[in-house]
Amino acid sequence: MNLNDFDFHLPTELIAQRPAAPRDSARLLQVGRELSDRGVKDLPELLAAGDLLVFNDTRVIPARLVGRKNGGKIEITLHKQAEPNSWFAFAKPAKKLQPGNRIDFDEDFTADVAEKGDGGEVRLTFDRAGAELLAALHRQGIMPLPPYIKRDEGADAQDRRDYQTVYASRDGAVAAPTAGLHFTPELLAALEARGVQRTTLTLHVGAGTFLPVKTEDVTAHRMHAEVGEISPEAAAAINAAKAAGRRVVAVGTTSLRLLEHVADENGQVVPFTGETDLFILPGYRFKLVDRLMTNFHLPKSTLFMLVCAFAGQARMSAAYAHAVAAGYRFYSYGDSSLLERA
Repeated sequence: MNLNDFDFHLPTELIAQRPAAPRDSARLLQVGRELSDRGVKDLPELLAAGDLLVFNDTRVIPARLVGRKNGGKIEITLHKQAEPNSWFAFAKPAKKLQPGNRIDFDEDFTADVAEKGDGGEVRLTFDRAGAELLAALHRQGIMPLPPYIKRDEGADAQDRRDYQTVYASRDGAVAAPTAGLHFTPELLAALEARGVQRTTLTLHVGAGTFLPVKTEDVTAHRMHAEVGEISPEAAAAINAAKAAGRRVVAVGTTSLRLLEHVADENGQVVPFTGETDLFILPGYRFKLVDRLMTNFHLPKSTLFMLVCAFAGQARMSAAYAHAVAAGYRFYSYGDSSLLERA
């Protein structure tokens, strides 16, 4: 498969710079045998009683830091925790860093470069761990908005609210599970009244989700691993839904990837804590997820490849062409879609 197979034209004015307000007023494109223009508020009538929504409850941390090394500016984006006091991160400019260097983020907040990898990646060891490190990130860090959301001074106070789901509960992500940004307490209550069930898993989304695919042969691309967890209660709810013939609806590609990573050939899951670097391309045989709610993704991205695998490449090409023509808003703060599995 060639990278250009997943390209499409997207006018820059369709890249959303702020989310819809209220959150559930966003548009939703239903993608099945036909395309239907709907709204996120229509979800209760688009889903059936007994359907199981699976949400990702990760909470985004302020993972972008600006520090100094010998007076020179260093920009850091954390992407995966290694130890309570250590994170893998992308550094810019990385060429200035070597193992043993110290980066000062504040008078009393520092990190040492423990390792240097490829592509600007480093492993940092901070001068504190656990809750103390998280508190320092909240004081000094910036919300890690994707590069296509333009802010002259970086993420602002509104982004701290907007770039977080209303049900986020477990710190650790450096990118939001953006399909979930559309949910409000009112929409969740309407879904419950409809008889739609829900459960949560955790996948701490890493900054690798923003990295472009650089290989013409897409199968040569390697995903950055992300840490996830499925609790015994969530596994039981998912297995019960499958056993009863009810549909499992993943809210976001992050939920889908962890579910498919853990599922066996019969679509059953077990409690899980660990990493996934699952890369889903057309030809992948889905074992568990029946429907997918997801935003509109970048051309040539691993996420556009995933939705092509899920709903069919021709169908998704047609859906995206329709979305562009109809003025849907794209990417993290944009509109949503509900996909039937091909």
